[in-house]
Amino acid sequence: MLRLDKVSVSYKDTLALKNITIHIQEGQKVALIGPSGAGKTTLLYTLYELEKQHASFVYQDYALVPQLSVFHNVYMGRLDHYHTAYNLFNLLKPQKKEIEKVAPILDSLGMLDTMFKRVGALSGGQQQRAAIARAMFRKVETMFADEPVSSIDPHQAGTVLRLITHATKTVIFSLHSVDLALQFAERIIGMRLGQILFDLPSDQVNDHVLSQLYKPC
Repeated sequence: MLRLDKVSVSYKDTLALKNITIHIQEGQKVALIGPSGAGKTTLLYTLYELEKQHASFVYQDYALVPQLSVFHNVYMGRLDHYHTAYNLFNLLKPQKKEIEKVAPILDSLGMLDTMFKRVGALSGGQQQRAAIARAMFRKVETMFADEPVSSIDPHQAGTVLRLITHATKTVIFSLHSVDLALQFAERIIGMRLGQILFDLPSDQVNDHVLSQLYKPC
């Protein structure tokens, strides 16, 4: 279980989270929604800190190394599983057994042909999929994802989210798209002004609830 009890988080003079209480059970698929600046990213980071040794994180800005290949960026998801010498050797000469581990993940994301291309030469959508591949390659049971399909073509976004939710046991992600959140999460947490406005099963999120969440400040 991931658990926060009456937690507040401040950045300098700004209160980003206000008295947050949340419990997330193993195996749940949870979407955070709400207007920009609601505190979704801060809540993701705060929860991730509880589980970071056994979780992966898809960052909104991708957090990739643009000078390195897609393979190397994905492989970095498991750097802590190997000795430093092996990691350096694999940097110089990618090992066949590591390539064989990375290839199916990239293939599932439509990225197999980019494996040895430099990340900095890819489109934003391709970079975002590379970041997702790295999180999947980590092979942990909890994934946090901050707007994981924001740069991906809308026609492909559903496919990618389906892959994420099927590949990882527990998933907590933030989304701007309410439709995608309702489709791929069983639990929806609506955030506004650093607080949780509602925490409901997805089938109980209706137009009235959403109108309160997104009403002008």
